[in-house]
Amino acid sequence: MIPEVMEAAVLNKPMDMALKQVPVPRIKEDEALIKVYCIGVCGSDVHYYEHGRIGRYVVEKPIILGHELAGEVVQVGAGVTNVSVGDRVAVEPGVACGRCEYCKSGRYNLCPDVVFMATPPVDGAWAEYVAVRSDFLFRLPDGLSFEQGALLEPLSVGMHAMIRGGVKPSDRLLITGLGPIGLLAIQAAKIYGVTEIYATDIVPFRQNLALEMGATAVINPAKEDLKERIAHLTSGRGVTVVVESSGNGRAISDALTTVNRGGRVVLVGMPAAKEIPVDINTIIDGEIDVYGLFRYANTYPSAIQALGRSDIDVGRVITHKYALKDIQEAVEVARTEKETGIKVMIYPQL
Repeated sequence: MIPEVMEAAVLNKPMDMALKQVPVPRIKEDEALIKVYCIGVCGSDVHYYEHGRIGRYVVEKPIILGHELAGEVVQVGAGVTNVSVGDRVAVEPGVACGRCEYCKSGRYNLCPDVVFMATPPVDGAWAEYVAVRSDFLFRLPDGLSFEQGALLEPLSVGMHAMIRGGVKPSDRLLITGLGPIGLLAIQAAKIYGVTEIYATDIVPFRQNLALEMGATAVINPAKEDLKERIAHLTSGRGVTVVVESSGNGRAISDALTTVNRGGRVVLVGMPAAKEIPVDINTIIDGEIDVYGLFRYANTYPSAIQALGRSDIDVGRVITHKYALKDIQEAVEVARTEKETGIKVMIYPQL
């Protein structure tokens, strides 16, 4: 029996979150209603909570945040054929138009009309139920948990970084910044067969977790010379790909001078400043390929398959778990406990 109303965490204005009773979404013909079992707190959610905006996206009215989720199908529209009631599914939160040149070419993450959960004015899924167009739902095999399903979203960013950088098993990879994206980029690199994975961060807890999750070595750039340490670790061979996930201006600039000549740099982290000084001559002289990254595309099926057939443990990034009623505390932990908090998970059915 589907209720008429549900509980949802609503951001009224910056730093003002409240649990409210709101109507359960009514599905369209091509949609399914999902009972949310697990949903993560993303850095973008925290940013909206703190500042009420990210770039051109501004919170102008109360909004439900959250976009990293998995749950159970409890209702389907008349035109839905790919999922059924009772299916356990991961939700890809960006619904593209399917008709523009970007969608037609397979780069639907660049669709100008994409409707992305928890991006103003679109509501997200910090709630008990959410309606989703069915072609953005992916069935979870019996061996994958709801938590793994929810982590497919940030893992997809890491996988898209591997795709953008043309990463191969023979590459020597450096990942800068070990938040959830950086740590899951380590897992993505392992999926792509990379065996030399170096990483940087200044927080000891994140350094240790990266080693546990498969990093070959971790460097503290505040205490060590990055280039010298990389040269020592690689016996002078250097790194062929850098995935920059911190958004730190210096890390972005250093990525271009750290990667080998002929190497590739994938920029994932969003810097606070719009302009970052870089050495253009280094890029030209070294034939360095620099790639921007915006979300992901066509990653969920391969990510599900990879997790089902490997011993990769993405769940290691989960450090805190909360019921939906404790959303205020959950977001504050994600916002303030940078030393020991990585991924905070919300469970609306608790």
